[in-house]
Amino acid sequence: MRRLPTPDSPHATAHDGARVALRAATVDDIPLLQGLEVTTGRQFADVGLHAVASDEPPTFDALTEHISSGTAWVAEVSGQVVGYAVASIVDDEAHLDQVSVDPSMRGHSIGALLIDEVAQWGRVRGFDTLTLTTFADVPWNAPYYARLGFVTLAAEEMGPELTAVREREAWLDELASRVAMRLRLA
Repeated sequence: MRRLPTPDSPHATAHDGARVALRAATVDDIPLLQGLEVTTGRQFADVGLHAVASDEPPTFDALTEHISSGTAWVAEVSGQVVGYAVASIVDDEAHLDQVSVDPSMRGHSIGALLIDEVAQWGRVRGFDTLTLTTFADVPWNAPYYARLGFVTLAAEEMGPELTAVREREAWLDELASRVAMRLRLA
Protein backbone atom coordinates (compact mmCIF):
# COMPACT_ATOMS: atom_id res chain seq x y z
CA MET A 1 0.00 0.00 0.00
CA ARG A 2 1.23 3.51 -0.81
CA ARG A 3 2.71 5.44 2.13
CA LEU A 4 1.30 8.86 2.83
CA PRO A 5 3.53 11.88 3.22
CA THR A 6 4.69 12.95 6.64
CA PRO A 7 2.27 15.03 8.74
CA ASP A 8 4.09 18.27 7.84
CA SER A 9 3.21 17.60 4.18
CA PRO A 10 -0.56 16.97 3.98
CA HIS A 11 -0.64 16.38 0.24
CA ALA A 12 -0.32 13.12 -1.58
CA THR A 13 -0.11 12.50 -5.26
CA ALA A 14 -2.55 10.09 -6.87
CA HIS A 15 -1.19 7.73 -9.52
CA ASP A 16 -2.30 10.13 -12.28
CA GLY A 17 -0.47 13.09 -10.75
CA ALA A 18 -3.53 14.75 -9.19
CA ARG A 19 -2.79 16.53 -5.91
CA VAL A 20 -4.89 15.07 -3.15
CA ALA A 21 -5.09 16.86 0.18
CA LEU A 22 -5.89 14.64 3.14
CA ARG A 23 -7.04 16.20 6.37
CA ALA A 24 -9.13 15.56 9.44
CA ALA A 25 -12.83 16.01 8.79
CA THR A 26 -14.63 18.88 10.50
CA VAL A 27 -18.25 19.41 11.51
CA ASP A 28 -18.57 21.80 8.56
CA ASP A 29 -17.81 18.84 6.26
CA ILE A 30 -20.76 16.75 7.47
CA PRO A 31 -23.30 17.86 4.82
CA LEU A 32 -20.66 17.21 2.15
CA LEU A 33 -19.92 13.74 3.56
CA GLN A 34 -23.61 12.89 3.68
CA GLY A 35 -24.06 14.09 0.09
CA LEU A 36 -21.01 12.12 -0.99
CA GLU A 37 -22.42 9.00 0.66
CA VAL A 38 -25.67 9.37 -1.28
CA THR A 39 -23.74 9.86 -4.53
CA THR A 40 -21.44 6.90 -3.96
CA GLY A 41 -24.32 4.76 -2.76
CA ARG A 42 -26.14 5.14 -6.08
CA GLN A 43 -23.54 3.01 -7.84
CA PHE A 44 -24.81 -0.03 -5.92
CA ALA A 45 -27.97 0.09 -8.04
CA ASP A 46 -25.74 -0.76 -11.02
CA VAL A 47 -25.02 -4.15 -9.45
CA GLY A 48 -28.59 -4.82 -8.35
CA LEU A 49 -28.20 -3.66 -4.74
CA HIS A 50 -31.04 -1.13 -4.82
CA ALA A 51 -31.63 -1.25 -1.05
CA VAL A 52 -28.01 -0.24 -0.48
CA ALA A 53 -28.27 2.47 -3.14
CA SER A 54 -31.24 4.00 -1.36
CA ASP A 55 -29.91 3.59 2.19
CA GLU A 56 -29.67 6.73 4.30
CA PRO A 57 -26.23 8.34 4.79
CA PRO A 58 -24.60 8.38 8.22
CA THR A 59 -26.37 10.69 10.64
CA PHE A 60 -25.03 14.06 11.71
CA ASP A 61 -24.52 12.66 15.23
CA ALA A 62 -22.61 9.58 14.03
CA LEU A 63 -20.28 11.69 11.90
CA THR A 64 -19.86 14.23 14.71
CA GLU A 65 -18.79 11.41 17.01
CA HIS A 66 -16.11 10.28 14.54
CA ILE A 67 -14.93 13.86 14.03
CA SER A 68 -14.76 14.47 17.79
CA SER A 69 -12.75 11.29 18.32
CA GLY A 70 -10.33 12.06 15.48
CA THR A 71 -11.44 9.10 13.38
CA ALA A 72 -12.76 10.88 10.27
CA TRP A 73 -10.69 12.10 7.33
CA VAL A 74 -11.46 13.74 4.00
CA ALA A 75 -9.69 13.80 0.67
CA GLU A 76 -9.82 16.98 -1.39
CA VAL A 77 -8.85 17.65 -4.98
CA SER A 78 -8.71 21.31 -6.02
CA GLY A 79 -10.39 22.25 -2.73
CA GLN A 80 -13.38 19.94 -3.30
CA VAL A 81 -14.12 17.07 -0.93
CA VAL A 82 -14.06 13.94 -3.12
CA GLY A 83 -13.80 11.22 -0.50
CA TYR A 84 -13.85 10.39 3.17
CA ALA A 85 -13.08 7.61 5.61
CA VAL A 86 -14.14 6.89 9.17
CA ALA A 87 -12.61 4.37 11.56
CA SER A 88 -13.06 2.87 14.99
CA ILE A 89 -11.55 0.22 17.24
CA VAL A 90 -13.04 -3.28 17.06
CA ASP A 91 -11.55 -6.19 19.04
CA ASP A 92 -8.40 -4.17 19.75
CA GLU A 93 -7.84 -3.73 16.02
CA ALA A 94 -8.15 -0.64 13.88
CA HIS A 95 -11.38 -0.94 11.89
CA LEU A 96 -12.35 0.86 8.69
CA ASP A 97 -16.03 1.67 9.17
CA GLN A 98 -16.49 3.42 5.85
CA VAL A 99 -14.55 4.74 2.90
CA SER A 100 -16.38 6.53 0.10
CA VAL A 101 -14.96 8.22 -2.97
CA ASP A 102 -16.94 10.14 -5.56
CA PRO A 103 -17.42 7.74 -8.50
CA SER A 104 -16.19 10.45 -10.88
CA MET A 105 -12.80 10.18 -9.12
CA ARG A 106 -12.54 6.39 -9.48
CA GLY A 107 -9.11 5.31 -10.67
CA HIS A 108 -7.22 8.15 -8.99
CA SER A 109 -6.07 6.07 -5.95
CA ILE A 110 -8.01 8.32 -3.56
CA GLY A 111 -9.59 5.34 -1.78
CA ALA A 112 -6.16 3.78 -1.29
CA LEU A 113 -4.81 7.05 0.10
CA LEU A 114 -7.70 7.31 2.57
CA ILE A 115 -7.27 3.67 3.62
CA ASP A 116 -3.57 4.27 4.12
CA GLU A 117 -4.43 7.25 6.33
CA VAL A 118 -6.61 4.98 8.47
CA ALA A 119 -3.84 2.36 8.52
CA GLN A 120 -1.37 5.00 9.68
CA TRP A 121 -3.81 6.07 12.41
CA GLY A 122 -3.92 2.42 13.52
CA ARG A 123 -0.14 2.02 13.46
CA VAL A 124 0.38 5.15 15.57
CA ARG A 125 -1.99 3.67 18.15
CA GLY A 126 -0.06 0.41 18.25
CA PHE A 127 -2.47 -1.75 16.26
CA ASP A 128 -1.02 -4.49 14.07
CA THR A 129 -4.10 -4.96 11.91
CA LEU A 130 -6.92 -3.14 10.17
CA THR A 131 -10.28 -4.84 9.63
CA LEU A 132 -13.38 -4.04 7.61
CA THR A 133 -16.60 -5.62 6.38
CA THR A 134 -17.69 -5.44 2.76
CA PHE A 135 -19.53 -7.09 -0.12
CA ALA A 136 -17.64 -10.12 -1.42
CA ASP A 137 -18.40 -9.75 -5.11
CA VAL A 138 -18.88 -6.03 -5.76
CA PRO A 139 -15.82 -4.98 -7.81
CA TRP A 140 -15.06 -1.86 -5.77
CA ASN A 141 -15.49 -3.76 -2.49
CA ALA A 142 -13.72 -7.04 -1.52
CA PRO A 143 -11.84 -7.47 -4.83
CA TYR A 144 -10.51 -3.91 -4.47
CA TYR A 145 -9.50 -4.44 -0.84
CA ALA A 146 -7.78 -7.72 -1.77
CA ARG A 147 -5.63 -5.79 -4.27
CA LEU A 148 -4.59 -3.55 -1.36
CA GLY A 149 -3.51 -6.57 0.70
CA PHE A 150 -6.61 -7.35 2.78
CA VAL A 151 -7.47 -11.03 3.25
CA THR A 152 -10.89 -12.53 3.86
CA LEU A 153 -11.48 -13.88 7.35
CA ALA A 154 -13.17 -17.12 8.29
CA ALA A 155 -15.78 -16.85 11.06
CA GLU A 156 -13.37 -18.35 13.60
CA GLU A 157 -10.79 -15.65 12.82
CA MET A 158 -13.14 -12.85 13.90
CA GLY A 159 -13.26 -11.58 17.45
CA PRO A 160 -16.55 -11.08 19.30
CA GLU A 161 -16.89 -7.39 18.38
CA LEU A 162 -16.26 -7.98 14.68
CA THR A 163 -18.74 -10.86 14.81
CA ALA A 164 -21.25 -8.43 16.35
CA VAL A 165 -20.60 -5.96 13.50
CA ARG A 166 -21.34 -8.73 11.01
CA GLU A 167 -24.52 -9.62 12.90
CA ARG A 168 -25.72 -5.97 12.80
CA GLU A 169 -25.13 -6.04 9.05
CA ALA A 170 -27.08 -9.30 8.57
CA TRP A 171 -29.73 -7.51 6.51
CA LEU A 172 -27.02 -6.82 3.92
CA ASP A 173 -26.20 -10.54 3.68
CA GLU A 174 -29.73 -11.07 2.42
CA LEU A 175 -28.86 -8.84 -0.55
CA ALA A 176 -25.40 -10.17 -1.42
CA SER A 177 -22.59 -12.10 0.20
CA ARG A 178 -20.52 -10.11 2.69
CA VAL A 179 -17.17 -10.79 4.28
CA ALA A 180 -14.88 -9.47 6.96
CA MET A 181 -11.30 -8.74 5.89
CA ARG A 182 -8.02 -7.94 7.63
CA LEU A 183 -4.83 -6.14 6.63
CA ARG A 184 -1.58 -6.65 8.52
CA LEU A 185 -0.10 -3.24 9.35
CA ALA A 186 3.27 -4.33 10.75
